[in-house]
Amino acid sequence: MTADPLAPLDLAFWNIESAGHPMHLAALGVFSAGSPSAAAHAADLLSARAAAVPGLRMRIRDTWQPLAALRRTWPAPGTPLTAVLRRPLAAAVRGSLAFGGATREPDPGFDPLDHVRLHPPAADFHTAAGRLMGRPLQRTRPPWEAHVLPGEDGTSFAVLFKFHHALADGLRALTLAAALMDPMDLPTPRPRPAEPPRGLLPDVREVPGLVRDALSDAGRALDIGAAVARSTLDMRSSPALACAPSGTRRTAGVVVDLDDVHRIRKSAGGTVNDVLIAVVAGALRRWLDERGDGSEGVAPRALVPVSRRRPRTAHPQGNRLSGYLIQLPVDERDPLARLAQVRTAMDRNKDAGPHRGAGAVALLADHVPPLGHRLGGPLLGQAARLWFDVLVTSVPLPGFGLRLGGDPLGAVFPLAPLAPGHSLAVAVSTYRGSVHYGLVADGAAVPDLDLLARAVTEEVTTLTAACDH
Repeated sequence: MTADPLAPLDLAFWNIESAGHPMHLAALGVFSAGSPSAAAHAADLLSARAAAVPGLRMRIRDTWQPLAALRRTWPAPGTPLTAVLRRPLAAAVRGSLAFGGATREPDPGFDPLDHVRLHPPAADFHTAAGRLMGRPLQRTRPPWEAHVLPGEDGTSFAVLFKFHHALADGLRALTLAAALMDPMDLPTPRPRPAEPPRGLLPDVREVPGLVRDALSDAGRALDIGAAVARSTLDMRSSPALACAPSGTRRTAGVVVDLDDVHRIRKSAGGTVNDVLIAVVAGALRRWLDERGDGSEGVAPRALVPVSRRRPRTAHPQGNRLSGYLIQLPVDERDPLARLAQVRTAMDRNKDAGPHRGAGAVALLADHVPPLGHRLGGPLLGQAARLWFDVLVTSVPLPGFGLRLGGDPLGAVFPLAPLAPGHSLAVAVSTYRGSVHYGLVADGAAVPDLDLLARAVTEEVTTLTAACDH
């Protein structure tokens, strides 16, 4: 594998990170243990298999060579004019400031044993995962880790996979982690048909569209900026969702029956994702009232990331994200009315599309030169609190069961990065008939994360009962 310049959004994630706010995403997988030595065997397998996964050998290296950056930015000889015209306007001037970038490249000293750790038996997997989530990844070597946690009872073990967001988004992290699981006999995907070669000159019929695309870049950026400004006018969050960083983390997990979610969806309407977001809104209401903060008048802004990656992308490296921004109706008393409001807000976002609106701020990364990311990353991280109050993200998982060393994966909890100034992040995955909520919180600001986890379960029960009546 050769060196690959980081995409603008990857570079943003790399530079936003600080010691108190590591930018890694993670997944906590819980396996049934077939023997007392299952955890140790799993750690050995992960170390042995990691050496054969090229994506796990990639480190991120800061670059300061303007000439090399210019070579990557300037069109190569023979590049079709259509490809040049399709590039955003900012890319045309990025070369002069590209020496603040970074590349993803193979680590010549890669040793899997540096990345896989077998820990002493744990009484509670989430308690151990919380401590590990607070530790930043080593930036001088491939930024990922696998922590194997044996269960004290000997009947189960867990693996915490951590990937820096600049190395992989949720889909890419899933691909890398799945490559370490037991091999399976899967159908061979059909090859995609090759695109016809393009000439040096564009088809005359394409020129108007290409010009419109180029001119719309600036307009789209202004539209997103204006939407962000408007979103701050009706800020009705709760102090419980904001905090000064403590550098500590807590995690919790909730398992919900997917059949219950489908029952709610069929009765009340909307999508599965609408129901899962509404559950978060209801759980926050219960949690705020129970801890004494109160939910009256509270409508925090939730960022719901949206993947812009095309299916079966040949090179799935690099974050391709936008997002929807919605106000969670935490102050609404009626659970079905909360779901209806979430559904309406999500429909409005979908009608507008993922390229416009306050949630699409990630798209602006394409218009910032690498040096701008390098210098402005810390400030951008601090601005996240002004943009949204809580992250609610969905991470795709395969529908088939996974195994490690022959031991089946029974549950998997996705864990999202916690932005500066935020006390809570929520990630959701569906795996083998169950919905898994993964909660990540600042350890000092949210000592009662178990209460929020319980509120998630209670909210699903409440919605189900409301639909039955």
